[in-house]
Amino acid sequence: MGIDRPDDADVPSGNPSDRTPAAGNDGQQPGASHVETRYREEYYSARTQEERATTGARQEAPAPDTWTETANLAHWMWGEYHRRWPPEERPHVDRSGDPPGSWRSDSNRYLDSAVNEDMEEECDHIVERERERVSPALREAESRDPDRHLVGFRYRLKERDRIKEKVAEAIEQYGRSPKEAISHLPDAIRYTFQYKEAHYAQGVRDDIEHLRELGFEMVGLRNSWLNEQYKGINSHWIEPHSGQRFELQFHTRISFEAKQLTHGSYERLRSGQADEFEELVLEAFQKRVSGAVPVPAGAADIPDYPERKRHAR
Repeated sequence: MGIDRPDDADVPSGNPSDRTPAAGNDGQQPGASHVETRYREEYYSARTQEERATTGARQEAPAPDTWTETANLAHWMWGEYHRRWPPEERPHVDRSGDPPGSWRSDSNRYLDSAVNEDMEEECDHIVERERERVSPALREAESRDPDRHLVGFRYRLKERDRIKEKVAEAIEQYGRSPKEAISHLPDAIRYTFQYKEAHYAQGVRDDIEHLRELGFEMVGLRNSWLNEQYKGINSHWIEPHSGQRFELQFHTRISFEAKQLTHGSYERLRSGQADEFEELVLEAFQKRVSGAVPVPAGAADIPDYPERKRHAR
């Protein structure tokens, strides 16, 4: 059973201990980062709605030292997971018979040479829009509030291989043309605002309003603060002049660190290559980490957009 959750933007690859985002590298292009992070809400949003319907009470924050203990435990658990399922023993995709110029992902998604060439050109356009229109506005918004800042800015551009993988998936599953698929990709550009816990809920509301005042259109928001395996808010936007879509995540320091710690497990689950027992282990790991994340006051009350009905059991 594979999962697909909002991609973990701003998270470098490797073991959890290696996932501290570096600063700078403002000119990074898709494909330069070593990470693929959240389209998380596709997997988590349905569970979140059930949890909201059945748990109305706000979760209490853990004791102050709980997160440090959990983070240390998570590093150990992830090492033990790799002992049980060594990455080097996983089968590799055979590309030996692929025509020159074509592309194939590690999950066996495929683009022929003509489509692959078009996607390279489209990725170049994404870089231009990010540099000229989207990032300057996000930087301006960042400067307005000393209690919140952009984290992992160098990882704002999705890897080209992940863009192509999502395009190939949309072509195969939804019958979209390559250009339709990439134009609907919500997170080719991704950002994360990190807030102090005490200012989180009001900060998120203020920033949403400010981006709307700047002319950006919010086309979706998913609140996952009551979710068992991922805590945070993911929103999707359209830049008005170019029509470029981008994702903006809203986190606290701890929820962002939890996202980093669970990135490897998310990637493995998303691949669809884990067996049932391995999936259970990975999901239990994510629940253990996310369960120690304090929920800021008012965070769970920020509504989804568009609002969805809450179904009681």
